[in-house]
Amino acid sequence: MTVFQAIILGIIQGMTEFLPVSSSGHLAIVQGLFGLDKYSLISFDVLVHLGTLIPVVIVFWEEIFKLVKNPFQKMTVLLIIGTLPAVVWVLILGDSIDMLFSGGLILAGAYVVTGILLWASDKFPEGRKTEKKITPFDALFVGIVQMVAIIPGISRSGSTITASLFRGLDKKTAASFSFLLSIPAILGAFVLHYNDIVYILSGTESAHSIGLAAGFAGFLAAMISGYIAIRFMLKLIRQRNLKVFSYYVFALAIFLVIDHFVLGVVF
Repeated sequence: MTVFQAIILGIIQGMTEFLPVSSSGHLAIVQGLFGLDKYSLISFDVLVHLGTLIPVVIVFWEEIFKLVKNPFQKMTVLLIIGTLPAVVWVLILGDSIDMLFSGGLILAGAYVVTGILLWASDKFPEGRKTEKKITPFDALFVGIVQMVAIIPGISRSGSTITASLFRGLDKKTAASFSFLLSIPAILGAFVLHYNDIVYILSGTESAHSIGLAAGFAGFLAAMISGYIAIRFMLKLIRQRNLKVFSYYVFALAIFLVIDHFVLGVVF
């Protein structure tokens, strides 16, 4: 992987982590276009995901500071409940998730699911639940949806925000809860792949190593583009206009089907 490729992948990760279009699906597509082996780059994917954690901390620093200052509170319990389904699934399947749900047609089907969710999100009645009114069942429901969103092509942010709106959360609360849920998910992936990340950054001659320069460039690109995307997404949610992204992911699904049967340039 070159530094240029790392920057492009970092930008794509940062933008698509918070826009409801699936960052993992986009990384898989662009890595395919670059001719890179996505299975050997799982740890790089985790690294650029870690880069998108910084914007979440910057934007939601007040909420995070409250959690750190007083960890024994309701929101802490809700975040734990919302994170548990994904933890269980990862412990059972591990990295085989990407292998089980790989291929252009499967990714296209996942994008269709994302498109349907985004289309439906604007149809729900205006929610009134604030942070204080979120129930453990609400958190579990959103957590189960986040677990399913581990599948490449199903947007984590789009599906969890849609699930939150479905459960009656107001727009601001739905967005903040979704983005706060990304923190333990990203940190958990980093812990699981810590040794691999150190290895690929080491510069050791290997097909799995990318070098310190490329790794840092990807991380920085993901951080900057992620901050732009999260600010844009927060404004968009207030307008309840996620449906506009459904047209994009439906078009992407069609492209993947055409690529599978005709072009063969991605997979």
